[in-house]
Amino acid sequence: MIREAINKKELAKRLGISRSSLYYQPKRPAVDLEVKNQIESVLTDHPAYGHKRIALQLRLNKKRILRVMKKFGIKPYRRRAKRLVKKKDQGKPEAGFPNILKTLSKEEISRPNTVWVTDFTFLRFQQRFVYLATVMDLASREIVGVNLSRFHNRFLVMGAYLKAKERYPPPKIVHSDQGSEYASKDFLDLVRSEKVKISMSQKASPWQNGHQESFFGHLKDEAGDLDRFLSTGELLEEILNRSGYMKELELERTIESKVRIDNIQEFFSAVQDFEQSYASGPTGRRPTGVTKFINLSKKLH
Repeated sequence: MIREAINKKELAKRLGISRSSLYYQPKRPAVDLEVKNQIESVLTDHPAYGHKRIALQLRLNKKRILRVMKKFGIKPYRRRAKRLVKKKDQGKPEAGFPNILKTLSKEEISRPNTVWVTDFTFLRFQQRFVYLATVMDLASREIVGVNLSRFHNRFLVMGAYLKAKERYPPPKIVHSDQGSEYASKDFLDLVRSEKVKISMSQKASPWQNGHQESFFGHLKDEAGDLDRFLSTGELLEEILNRSGYMKELELERTIESKVRIDNIQEFFSAVQDFEQSYASGPTGRRPTGVTKFINLSKKLH
């Protein structure tokens, strides 16, 4: 079979396209490959991130991220379903505290600083176990108290509760499971001393404290290999950053700093008024600038 020789100009004419179109190289594959590399970079630090959170991290359109992930078969890490029954707890007697959360309406639960839920978990770190206890505000889902220890005992959970109290007033209800740490006399006395009601999940029912269980699961997924940290101090810093605890502290410091700066600006303004009032001579009554100066001095101290 003899094939007819044809040049590119004639080929383009027969195809009904311009000759330059024969040299066209699409840019989309190269752009998609670069986006793919960026997605994989995010998933290295945050293996459980879905396309929406990856899009926020990269500041790209979420539909574009989803399309590229489907194109290259990229999927975030997903936890396997686990049996939500603690067999070790089934033979234990009831702690005697009902689950008050069942009786609350959605409106009551949605009020900030009304219900704190607390729990602890273990972390594998440097060939040993460390234990993390947290306190979460159920309305905002924010972690308000954190404590890390080598031992799981009443001091672990009491430490997390006390950390939360340093920043917030006591809630109306504290909810936990029926673990021996939370059923201890010291923890119960600490909570009840401030007239806070105690609520506990039914034994062998971890889903009744599901928000804490979910938080720990996501934390372990996203934190990755904890052995990369050299000390428990670095590990704690990572936990605080991922829980949003440090972000809240930074926000509080920023607000305090802003208030302080505003007060200082008001202070210098008061000093100027003070000087102008006395420069104008005595009037038989306290000048306006003096009153402003005294009030602001009290405010600053």
